[in-house]
Amino acid sequence: MTIERVVVAISGFLILLSLALAYFVSPNWLAFAAIVALNLSQSAFTGYCPIAYVLKKGGMRSRTA
Repeated sequence: MTIERVVVAISGFLILLSLALAYFVSPNWLAFAAIVALNLSQSAFTGYCPIAYVLKKGGMRSRTA
């Protein structure tokens, strides 16, 4: 798997987890889903994604490599 696919998978999982926690625990967990969504939006415009940075430092290959 490439970094790009892992980032999308992690983001999707975190949003689903946040929605489940909001439903079963507290609606305040929706703020976490909003933070993940905002990070995805800013990374689309700036090209910087913290998760991708960590994965790249960990040795995972990118699509362009």
